[in-house]
Amino acid sequence: MNTETHSQLASFIWSICNLLRGPYKRNEYRKVILPLTVLRRFDCLLAPTKQQALAAFAKNQGKSEKIIDSIVCKTTGYSFYNLHKLEFALPQKDHNSLLDDPNHLAQHLDKYINAFSPNVRAIMEKFKFDEQILHMRDKNILYEVIKKFAALDLSTEHVDNMQMGYVFEELIRIGAEQSNEEAGEHFTPREVIKLMVDLLFNPEEDMRILRKSHVVTKIFDPACGTGGMLSEAEKRIRELNTKAKPILYGQDWNDEAWAVCRADMLIKDEDAENIQLGDTFCNDAFKYDENGEKFTFDYMLANPPFGVEWKQQQRFIENERDTLGSDGRFGAGLPRINDGALLFLQHMCSKMHPQEKGGSRIAIVFNGSPLFTGDAGSGESEIRRWIIEHDGLEAVVALPDQLFYNTGIGTYIWIVTNRKEARRRGKVQLIDARNFFIKMKKSLGNKRNKIGDKSEGEPDQIGEIVRIHGNFQDGETHEFVIPAQAGIQSRKKLIVSHIFDNADFGYSKITVERPLRDEHGNVVIAGKGKNKGNPEPDAELRDTENVPLKESIEDYFQREVLPHVPDGWIDPSKTKVGYEIPFNRHFYRYEAPRELEVIEAEIKGLEEDILALLKEATA
Repeated sequence: MNTETHSQLASFIWSICNLLRGPYKRNEYRKVILPLTVLRRFDCLLAPTKQQALAAFAKNQGKSEKIIDSIVCKTTGYSFYNLHKLEFALPQKDHNSLLDDPNHLAQHLDKYINAFSPNVRAIMEKFKFDEQILHMRDKNILYEVIKKFAALDLSTEHVDNMQMGYVFEELIRIGAEQSNEEAGEHFTPREVIKLMVDLLFNPEEDMRILRKSHVVTKIFDPACGTGGMLSEAEKRIRELNTKAKPILYGQDWNDEAWAVCRADMLIKDEDAENIQLGDTFCNDAFKYDENGEKFTFDYMLANPPFGVEWKQQQRFIENERDTLGSDGRFGAGLPRINDGALLFLQHMCSKMHPQEKGGSRIAIVFNGSPLFTGDAGSGESEIRRWIIEHDGLEAVVALPDQLFYNTGIGTYIWIVTNRKEARRRGKVQLIDARNFFIKMKKSLGNKRNKIGDKSEGEPDQIGEIVRIHGNFQDGETHEFVIPAQAGIQSRKKLIVSHIFDNADFGYSKITVERPLRDEHGNVVIAGKGKNKGNPEPDAELRDTENVPLKESIEDYFQREVLPHVPDGWIDPSKTKVGYEIPFNRHFYRYEAPRELEVIEAEIKGLEEDILALLKEATA
């Protein structure tokens, strides 16, 4: 199946919502659609072995529950099963269907769900689907809704596992749009995930390791949503090496997203127990592994929610910082309360392999705020300082705008690692990929642009960005086609890569004091305190200056400050070191005003178009 087909299937499934109108509001449709899609997929997978599974269960009565589970799962070929005699399918002569007895459908459906193995029942409990069964029964729509889903062919022959994951994500996205929720909290555009994964695996040493026979790779997403990032990373590793063994781990605190993700893992025969439900900050599900060792991962990816406050977790997080310091997750600093994105990055950094054990690589999506928000000494600045001074920031990639479903603002991929290639040590690469996009034929929420994906028959823009990253060249340019102006299409070469030293992003914020004077203009001398015997500073005249770390503070002061305030001095006790990444400043391009003749020609052309339309309308 291609992308268009899985979108069509998701749209068809969502069209069943026409039956829900009236008894349900639009923002409630997914309470029915998602669990029924999951149930139908499970039933289609189990249908070929249903009778054998029932026979195996009957034959082994009297044995322990654990042994019976093992035997039945071996019969189904999956880590789950259903032991109800009825199937979630349209009535047939040689099969017993839930629809055979319309008058007792609700009871049969409830018993059918409870006949699943415990791992599936746990998923359905989080959907709270038992409530919807009773509601649909009471509104006399249950039979027609179940009949519609029973007619869906969700077998692996029709929909493979990867495409089924796409369908789940599309259903989540549509549901979030219809309920005016933040779709981006659960859904990252597929091409963005592919780019993140390829950037993670881009270094030659990583590619060499991933191609080793039977290599085991642990991948983690602390805000996994429906699991799209984990699935894409797994797919890419298997493309590189069919004998590789990627192990996927994820955590999310949204019941619905967790249920879909865990169902998807069960369907793909992954270890679904590695997908945990809970608050990543207050209930870290991956503190220690089965050996009691600190949990660490080879690769980590995340698209944490933008601009979401962490007030609910504030007490717990501050306590961890105060009691554990640098031995905990948040020792570097805490961001402002209304945006916890940088907390996710610190959480992921705490789960890196030590350098002596190979280190780890992280790809995380942020908006622009973590680049520059917060003055020297603030939580955000201190977190940036900690990452950069530990040589952890490898690259920042600016993405096109209007790329995500829930926001049109600019976004960035940060690549963070504790095992940089030798040529990258002490360096940070900034990549301007804002012009690598194609226009979508149809907008999806705020998403109007897409990064070209070769596998979709589009320009290989993902590959080009990854190539620029791999080139690691300062001042590299790329030629872009500029949209037509006045009927003329042009090309322009733009710089897309800059290489900086770590220290280039740091600065010393100095405080410049000036003396307090009385009404006659005389300097007031302090009689006590740290300034005793020296001029008393005037708080109203106090000013600050940011001095690049690479520059001498004294030289800067002599050159830039004293000529303007000869009576000024620096208070060294107030000097703070800050870090920011002023991305736009480094890629600023002066755009000369267009020639007046070009503007006049455009206006004239528009006037002619309007007149032509008016003539057609009045003809």
